[in-house]
Amino acid sequence: MASKLVIVESPAKARTLKRFLGKKYKVEASMGHLIDLPKSKLGVDIENNFRPHYITIRGKGKILSQLKKEAKKVDEVLLATDPDREGEAISWHLKRALSIPNEKCRVVFNEITKGAVKKAMEDPRDIDGKLVDAQQARRVLDRLVGYKLSPLLWKKVKKGLSAGRVQTVAVRLVCEREREIEDFKEEEYWTITGNFKAPKGDFKARLFRIDSGRVKIENEEQAKKLVTELKKEEFTIIKIKERKRKRRPLPPFITSTLQQEAIRRLNFTARKTMAVAQQLYEGLQIGGRGHTGLITYMRTDSVRTSPVAQKAARKVIGEKFGPEFLPKNPQQYKGKKSSQDAHEAIRPTDPTLTPEKAKTYLNKDQFKLYKIIWERFLASQMTPAEFFGLNVDVGGGRFTFRANGSQVIFPGFLKLLGTDNIEENILPELKEGEKVKLKKLEEEQHFTQPPPRFTEGTLVKELEAKGIGRPSTYAPIVSTIQQRGYIVSEEKRFKPTELGFKVNDLLVSFFPEITEVQFTAQMEEKLDQVEENQEDWVGILKDFYKDFKIKLDKAQEQMQEVEIEDEKTDIKCEKCGAQMVIKHGRFGKFLACPNFPECKNTKPYMLLEDIDCFKCGKGKIVQRKSKKGRTFFGCDRFPDCDYVSWSRPLSENCPKCGAFLLEKKGKKGARKVCAREECDFEQGEDKGGKD
Repeated sequence: MASKLVIVESPAKARTLKRFLGKKYKVEASMGHLIDLPKSKLGVDIENNFRPHYITIRGKGKILSQLKKEAKKVDEVLLATDPDREGEAISWHLKRALSIPNEKCRVVFNEITKGAVKKAMEDPRDIDGKLVDAQQARRVLDRLVGYKLSPLLWKKVKKGLSAGRVQTVAVRLVCEREREIEDFKEEEYWTITGNFKAPKGDFKARLFRIDSGRVKIENEEQAKKLVTELKKEEFTIIKIKERKRKRRPLPPFITSTLQQEAIRRLNFTARKTMAVAQQLYEGLQIGGRGHTGLITYMRTDSVRTSPVAQKAARKVIGEKFGPEFLPKNPQQYKGKKSSQDAHEAIRPTDPTLTPEKAKTYLNKDQFKLYKIIWERFLASQMTPAEFFGLNVDVGGGRFTFRANGSQVIFPGFLKLLGTDNIEENILPELKEGEKVKLKKLEEEQHFTQPPPRFTEGTLVKELEAKGIGRPSTYAPIVSTIQQRGYIVSEEKRFKPTELGFKVNDLLVSFFPEITEVQFTAQMEEKLDQVEENQEDWVGILKDFYKDFKIKLDKAQEQMQEVEIEDEKTDIKCEKCGAQMVIKHGRFGKFLACPNFPECKNTKPYMLLEDIDCFKCGKGKIVQRKSKKGRTFFGCDRFPDCDYVSWSRPLSENCPKCGAFLLEKKGKKGARKVCAREECDFEQGEDKGGKD
């Protein structure tokens, strides 16, 4: 019979631990948090030092009862929840709920391997009160902001809305970027590139200097004039600058960089990245190894790795690539000043388990993520790549062209990452004073570009750079502001909805501090200081709430009605005959009957011109949003008519069959094709298939 009970969060983690522990251990899963603040009310006693009122989460009572029953059967209970604030809080709640008598009941490990788990079991510690305080402070602070601000949004904007302390700042970043784009004034400029013939080969160089100044060509007229002048000149190699440079490997992943790379390379969302990483951390069935944890803990902001892991990586590198790819000493990396450094960077638990060896036992997503984690860690312990660089200046009259060349001398860590990561531009052998012939000039028009909209990856990067949120919160932040309908993703870039703008403007107007990036970052630092025993969590809340309450009361008194007024239309409700109005929802505008709740009829809002559906002959084409926020077009009689297209319909009819045309965009430009699949009409340069 088992004499010790070990409690973890998930069944997968429990399965892995069971493999490492003997018969005297029983392992059970709590399925995450069991105890939290109530959903139905504030749950914080503001007058009594912000004391939280905790309850058993609805639906979790059976799990808690079962754990209590199992705890009574054993001599000792050990709490092996995740090694972070949330994990510490779960253990704290469990210790109290199960009345665990032993003080040293907390076991922590950064990786789920036999050695790490057994070592932790042999040396349990007390619950870390400061970690718990930091988690409580964050939870209570977020509850105060959310439960006090949300009712104002219900009254002034739309029922059911909610405001979050950190999410609100993320929405502000997206809104401000969108307004920068709207205010951007495009400017034209031109570049001129010369194709030169040298004795030992041809090369290209860009016009770099005119007289002693940088080139600035504002329009086609100036470009043509310069081309005419350039054709009259003779050119010589006037300067060659040679240099060697090194490209060092990037440090192993932390949470934010893993999310960014998975978004960029694998097309994963931040939430999906963390879900798959959790699976790799908790353990999978790997052949003869049994249930094995493949990576270290995935919520970390530290780039530190253990000497044992470095030694194992160096052994694999030496065997796979040779001693010349090993630096003299293991590579060490420094993190940001604000990093907690509580855990190692994200790395494979066993570098000898290559992605190729693991592939058979992993699903497609698990393999892709494990591969980039393994490669990033191994590459971080390899030698830098070495390049030979050339800057070549070509002069003629008052003009100077410049060519930049680059060639790999030694691939270093790029040997592991592959040739796709090597950028080379090999120039022919050139000598100073050598005459070269100008064969051709190419002038090209450009336009200055506005700041790009945030992708999920660049938003996570911005949040990290500005100190907003922490490793465990990046994915929930991005997910939440989309779920609330404040931003949508169009072509994988974030754009605020009208609702997002309205909520942001309201909160910025009346609560500038809460929506201020710097204020939020400073609050994150204070929460970190609670963990480090440098701040008192109740004191932080008192200081915050004193000023917040004043602003809240003032806002309630001064706020003018800012409801989004319902815009009337001439479209009749087919159910009751009333004139339908435009409402604002999660994905923007939609049509609704004004007689709600007696009549609950709604329809998509038509953002297009009056385009008839050729497929059914009865409906109109409307713009819709998919569940992921992507725009598509379809018949408003859906599901009776199932016509849909990702391409935008045009108010032009096909000259062959009479159906409307679609605008198709490709690398070579836009073209028009018939919406009817069986019709082959097509107009435009870019030839390709239909939807």
